[in-house]
Formats: sequence, structure tokens, C-alpha cells
Amino acid sequence: MCGFIGIVGPDGTDVADEIYEGLLAVQHRGQDAAGITTFTDRFNVKKGFGLVVEVFNEANMQRLRGNLGVGHVRYPTVGGNTNDDAQPFHHTFPLGVAMAHNGNVTNFVELRDKRFTTSGTRLNSDCDLEVLLYVFQQALAERFHDKNGAIDKEDVFFAVQRVYDEVKGAYSVCATIADLGMIAFRDPYGIKPICFGEKTTEEGKYYACASESVVLDVNGYERTLDIGPGEAVFVGQDRELDQRKVDAKPHHPCVFELVYFARPDSFLDDISVYRTRQRFGYALGKQWMNAGLPTPDVVIPIPDSSRDAAMAMAEEMKLTYREGLVKNRYIGRTFIMPNQKERRSSIRRKLNAIELEFKGKDVLLVDDSIVRGNTSRHIVDMVREAGAKKVYFAVTSPPLVAQCPYGIDMASKKEFIADGKSVEEIAKRLGVDELLYLDREAMNDAARAGNPKVKSFCNACFTGNYPTPDVSLESLKAIEVERVEHRDNVPDHV
Repeated sequence: MCGFIGIVGPDGTDVADEIYEGLLAVQHRGQDAAGITTFTDRFNVKKGFGLVVEVFNEANMQRLRGNLGVGHVRYPTVGGNTNDDAQPFHHTFPLGVAMAHNGNVTNFVELRDKRFTTSGTRLNSDCDLEVLLYVFQQALAERFHDKNGAIDKEDVFFAVQRVYDEVKGAYSVCATIADLGMIAFRDPYGIKPICFGEKTTEEGKYYACASESVVLDVNGYERTLDIGPGEAVFVGQDRELDQRKVDAKPHHPCVFELVYFARPDSFLDDISVYRTRQRFGYALGKQWMNAGLPTPDVVIPIPDSSRDAAMAMAEEMKLTYREGLVKNRYIGRTFIMPNQKERRSSIRRKLNAIELEFKGKDVLLVDDSIVRGNTSRHIVDMVREAGAKKVYFAVTSPPLVAQCPYGIDMASKKEFIADGKSVEEIAKRLGVDELLYLDREAMNDAARAGNPKVKSFCNACFTGNYPTPDVSLESLKAIEVERVEHRDNVPDHV
């Protein structure tokens, strides 16, 4: 679940500083690597392992010149963990194209074998974006040849259609095309989020696309549209915007973005993440009381993404809300650590309990989700050590039971704590006195309330029902094998 930003600015301007600010705003979406590629009369590239502030410095930012650029923070799903897998990627022939994406190509192995293994062409990485870029670039090359080099926006939309025809899965994409403009597009089912914004300054008109609206906010852009399923937006050298439906299917945006990944100050598909999480909390409070579960003394969130829901749940139940767990801000989100060993060790450093808020109390902990259960079990133990009499646990999403082939690190069903277990069995394994998951339809209703035009959300990780027809047992197994192999064999980068 990566983050990206693309900008086309007025002639003579440099957009790298805004891209840098945007990447800082979506650092939560990927901590493995970061990169920026801009264009003048050539591509200017800087990317590498680490956080945004570790990859970029004053010296390398000064050479990232140009009014056309794209940036990326990486969260590894498909692909290895070398510098070669850091985005953006770029090709220089027959046209210069730099590209970044968020998502996962479910037929990556098939395309890799079809396009590369059986031909003289070779991949430079293990990242699925390279295959996507190759399909896009090859379609442009065909038009370039047929029209003797007179490429225009129609050829760009043709290349987008080719991607939709051949590349399966979930993805939102931003690409800058040398001497032509910027294209942004979203998979036909609209699973991965992408938004678009504009601003006008004394220098002229700027356009930007991003994986979350907060990227636009921090750079002073007005969010003007959310790119829809199977939709593409092109901005050319004339600074005119062309928005088209290319290959739209029924819209199924990922609900887990609202549950966990996105920042609360973002809008996704015109849905406020903050308000949605509040609605999750209100619904969870009603469900807890309707179930006749014990009344706790205090409601405490597991920071950070469950905080808004916990406050709403406490309000709904007319209970005291307290901050009882202090998060070390210098430890990354454990769910997106690049391998399991790093994930387990970081849990021990991530949180500390304020004993005064737990001692002698019946405590209701609220979290957004439980994936593997490592963090949750550790927190429960910590809370009991702090003196809690009873520990209850409420979750603002249903049990996770199916792997995600669309770009979230849920590679194997065997890793889910809920796989094949009842709620009571999960509660026993976590060491809690009561456990409640938010009802799935209540979760969807809370999300849909933010934008009734969105009829259905992707719930695949909760149900095993995938919105794209390309997902099969074979493709899931291939993704599992590839992801686990790379995740558990991450080299020491730093």
C-alpha cells in the first residue's frame, strides 16, 4: 500500500519541493523506500531505501529540476527489496515515461513470463510496476511507429486502455511523459484510491494527483475530483485537463483504507476518513451494548488509527475516554514492516502503558483491526502488567480471514489469527476477557454514509470474495509464495 504524488507545473518552475512535502504527508503508506523523478531535458532521479528524510538531502534535491515530476514511498508487496525495486521507474525509448503506482498486479507472474522470460527483453527489478510500465510504453511505441513520432493525448489514452486490457489487479497510477504531460488513472474497479487537484499562483496553473487528498492539502491544492474506476485524467503542455472513462467496472473501493491505512485528514472518493472512523466507533458502541457485554470503567484506544473510533465509542456508551498507551513516534507502523522478524521486534518498542489509567480498572481497548495478533497480545499483556482488572477488546472491523492480492501485506491465510477460529478462541489467544468485532454490514454502512454514490466496497479480506474475476486459487498461491519469499529474506539495508 504505497503512496505517490505527481505534479505538472507552469513552464520554468521546479516541482520537486512540493513532491517532497507530499511524500512526507504519506510517509505512513510506505517506509521501505522513497523516490522522486523529475524532467527537464532529461530525467533527474533520486531514490533509495529508508524514510523520505533519509533519502533526500539539500544536495540531491537541488538537481531534481523541472516542472514535471512524480514521487513515491514504497510499501513492499510484489517485488524484492533492493534499490532496483524503489519507485518511480522510468523508460527513455521511444518516449520518456516516469511512473509510480499504488497497488498490486495480480497477473504479474503471467505477464513477466509472457513479456520477458520468453523474449529477449529483461526486467531490471522484481517490482510489478515495471511490467505495468512496459505494457504502457509498448502501446505508446506502437502508436509512435504508426504515426511517425507524432504522439498526442489520444495515444496516451490508447496506452491506458492497453493497460486495462492486459494488467489485472488493483492499481492507481501516475505517469509523467516527457514533452507531453501527465496521465493519472485508476484500475477498472477503482479499488485503489487516487485524487486530483489544482491551484493557481502568480507563476500559473499547477495540477497534481495523489494517493490521498492530504498530499494536495499540504501543498495548497484544491481537491477537484476523485478519479473514478477505469478513469484517466490527462494534462498536456497546454495545461488543459482531459478526463475520460476508459474501462469502468462496478466501483469497489478498498474499505481497509478507511479502517486503517489512510490519514484521518484525508478524503477518499469524497469520503472523510475521520468522520467514517467516528461512525465506526458509534456503531461499535451500539453493538457492544446490544450484545449485553460488561460495562468497562474506561475506553482506551490503541494509537493511532483507532483513536477517533474509540472517542466515538466512549461517547455512544457514555463512558470515560482516556489515553493510556503512549506511542514511540520513531517506530514505524508495525503492520507494514518489510519482514516478520522486524515486525516482531518492533512491537516490543512501540508502545508503553500509563499505569495510572489502568490500575484497578476494567478497561476496554479499541483497535482498528487484528491481523496476526502479535501486537494485540503484547498490548494486552502490557495492560494487565499495568494493573488492569479486566481487559476487553473491541475492533472497528470484522475478522480478517482472507489474503489480499491487491497490495496489502496479507500474503498467507495461515498468518491470520482469525483463520479457522471462533471469536471465543481468538479472545482466549489474545488473553482478553471479552472480544467484539464490528459487524461487516455496519462497517460498510458507516463507510457508505460518507458518499452514498459508492454502493459497494471491496471486503475481500473479510469474506474471501474478490471483486476482480482474475483472482483464483492459483494466483493467490503465486502471490503468497512470491511475497513470503521476499518478505522473510530482506537484506540489511541500513
